[in-house]
Amino acid sequence: MRVPLATADPVGDARELHRKGKASASANRYLTATRILRQGLALLDQADADPVGRLEVRIRLLMTLSFCLAETQGLDDGLHRLADARGEIAGLPEGALRDELTSLVNGVQGVLLFRVGRIEEGIGYVDLDVAHHERLLERTKADGGDPTPVVQSLITTLTNRGNAYGEIHRIDNAVRDLDRAAELATEHDIPLRAALATHSLGNVLRLAGDIPQALRRYQEANRAFRELEPGLLLRLGIDQAEAMISVGLTDEAGRLLDEVLPELRRQRIGQDVAEAELYRGAAALADGDLVLARRMARSAQRRLVRRGSPAWAAVAGLIELRVDALRAVESRHSSPSVLRRALELAARLSALKLHDQAKLATVLAARMEARHGNVDSAAELLRRVATSRRFAPIDHRMLLRLCRAELALARGNQRAALAQAKAGLAELGRMRDRMGGLELVSGTALHGRELGDLAVRLVLESGDSPATAKRLFTWLERTRAQLYRYDPVESTVDSALSERITEVRQLSRALLRARLDGLPTAALEERLATSQRDAMRLGWSESPWGKPRPVATADDIVPRLGDRAMVSFAASGDSLVAVVLAGGRIRMKRLGSVDEATECARRLHADLNALAPDHLPPPLMQVISASARREAEKLDCLLLRPLADMIGTRALVVVPTGALHVVPWGVLPTCAGRPTVAVPSATSWLFTTRADRAGATGVLLVRGPGLQAAQGEIDRLAGYHRDAKLLGVADARVSSVLDALDGVELAHIAAHGEHEPENALFSKLELVDGALFAHEVGRVRRPPHQVVLAACELALNRVRPGDEPLGFAGALLAGGARTVIAASSRVGDKQSAEAMADFHHNLAAGASPAVALADAIAIDPLRRPFVCLGSG
Repeated sequence: MRVPLATADPVGDARELHRKGKASASANRYLTATRILRQGLALLDQADADPVGRLEVRIRLLMTLSFCLAETQGLDDGLHRLADARGEIAGLPEGALRDELTSLVNGVQGVLLFRVGRIEEGIGYVDLDVAHHERLLERTKADGGDPTPVVQSLITTLTNRGNAYGEIHRIDNAVRDLDRAAELATEHDIPLRAALATHSLGNVLRLAGDIPQALRRYQEANRAFRELEPGLLLRLGIDQAEAMISVGLTDEAGRLLDEVLPELRRQRIGQDVAEAELYRGAAALADGDLVLARRMARSAQRRLVRRGSPAWAAVAGLIELRVDALRAVESRHSSPSVLRRALELAARLSALKLHDQAKLATVLAARMEARHGNVDSAAELLRRVATSRRFAPIDHRMLLRLCRAELALARGNQRAALAQAKAGLAELGRMRDRMGGLELVSGTALHGRELGDLAVRLVLESGDSPATAKRLFTWLERTRAQLYRYDPVESTVDSALSERITEVRQLSRALLRARLDGLPTAALEERLATSQRDAMRLGWSESPWGKPRPVATADDIVPRLGDRAMVSFAASGDSLVAVVLAGGRIRMKRLGSVDEATECARRLHADLNALAPDHLPPPLMQVISASARREAEKLDCLLLRPLADMIGTRALVVVPTGALHVVPWGVLPTCAGRPTVAVPSATSWLFTTRADRAGATGVLLVRGPGLQAAQGEIDRLAGYHRDAKLLGVADARVSSVLDALDGVELAHIAAHGEHEPENALFSKLELVDGALFAHEVGRVRRPPHQVVLAACELALNRVRPGDEPLGFAGALLAGGARTVIAASSRVGDKQSAEAMADFHHNLAAGASPAVALADAIAIDPLRRPFVCLGSG
């Protein structure tokens, strides 16, 4: 270390270095802070005057340094420096300064213990710090002094204690401390302290299970930190990611952690790096990336052991154990070493008072025993696991249900196994009912995936009778597309979200211009992605998405079908099955391979995309068309032809699964000229057909920019509708279109569209002043009854766990639209215009949307890959 030059006022200079070092530490720049603080200590070695001032500054430097060392080198190094500070205090005379520094040392020691999971021990120290500051604040007010410095310190220590109470689920105490901290910060105009308290309150709400409100607090803190102290965004990102994982948004959590980890590593923030790696491992585990999950967990564990954080290290070890236990469960051979590790880790976690985590390790051990036939041992292990507490993470609760179901199955009790699955999915549903925002509602399905798969497999094992078909249908409706079984409540877009969506729109246009001009786009693409994520996260903190409807049963559906047939597809492993409701009967048919159907659907989709351009050379068109017809024929033979005797010539309502959501059904020979609608679930279809149709009037026709055929198309369509309102290119602005969509019966939008695979709710239609996003259309107060999207690939494109299809059309259906006509593949401008002219001609003649579209598609099915979604 460079020895500083002698100065005229070493104590004053050291005090200034402490101020700078503390500021760097507050912004998580611990390495910089450590260097500055050590310079201050070296300066004090030269001081021989003002012994009290010298000792005071030395103690302050040591306290701040202790925290920096604990973060970058380990708890023992931090506590060692803090013990030095405590020893130095004994050299101060009795009085206010000695009391203040003693209180600060207590506070710092409490925080250092909190950081490594020794919560109860740390609270004892922080209680002393809080009591001191409360007494000091009362004296300061009584004496008429400036309370600001005392208030700042009191806010800090209240926030620290509130965080700690949250970690041990003493929620009332946590909220009490954090609310008081925020009130004091607001009263005394200390915005950064208020933001820190808000961040902490988000953590407490997350631990209490109120994820929407937790995410709202995080976004409030995010806005404040960006303006006041961007260095704090790193820690906030870790907490946001943990909340995302808890509701199944593991891909989004993974992306966020991949953003913050490089900077955390660069700054060598030991505890935060380890926690970020731990949660990155948890996200990878949920996504099925076991290699990344193990690598992240092991790295986190090594860091935490070095830091002297046994509790956190044990939690990281639990992630690695989950990887190994999953592999052991899937193996046909028992794994005594993994079982032994699970039991040892459960004991260690219990000793550390991490009871939820200890239960999870025990459940993992029980599941391995049940899978390998050791039912008595499994049952004994589960008896050790009491009913999960209210605050246990939802994935822990679902795994416990799954283990109980598998144990019942191992004992030959299928009824008990299905009862566990039903109870688990109901519990997950109650959690979903509290969620706000489309992505949050759909994300929760991840945690019920294994329970749903188990239930479907068990039902399929019981034969192919009508009774089995009926049970299977009910289970499919319990597990799939839960997002669409809500009556959406009227929501408003707050100013922050509105501003962010406007920013996304502006960046989208700037990016398009840059691409057209051949300019570099990397920086714009990064800004756009960040802005999209911010807007989406703001949407998560809404009030609950809507009022849940009951899950439909076959008895509910059959009377509504009339002379139509419903085909509900399901997958179990690589086996595809169809449940058919037609003619008052319910039957099932086992089909072929899921993988084969998926590959056929993928190849057909690629061929249709290749056929889209308006001016393909005829020889190329013939070759691609022949390939597309072959794939359509194969898919038809796999999916529909085996059902011919069940469906006859009836109109179809299709409930797809997985990759089948992108199939343009009118292209398949069985559906040629046959009215066919695709729906996310039978439950969603039932309620769109029952919905009261009063209150919607008129026809809206919108023409976006850049479509050569759109001018004639819109004018032509207007001739079919007397009451049509036209918005030409110049008038088709985002705000005008959104206003015009409200309460209209039929809306037709001819505009270039683009599906956003990484963020489906920012799939868009291009209007004259920028993009109109699915995120916005889904919030129209009175959604149109029918919407026609004469654009590319805006049907149900992105399929999340639980067969939750999201995209532009999905946002419309979830927001209350009854029927959506959209393309599932690319489509040329000319072909789109001709198809839509035929469709509207049929509508004007009195045909229903499903019939009108079927007739329009039949003219040239390969180049008109439109689907009818919803009620039809």
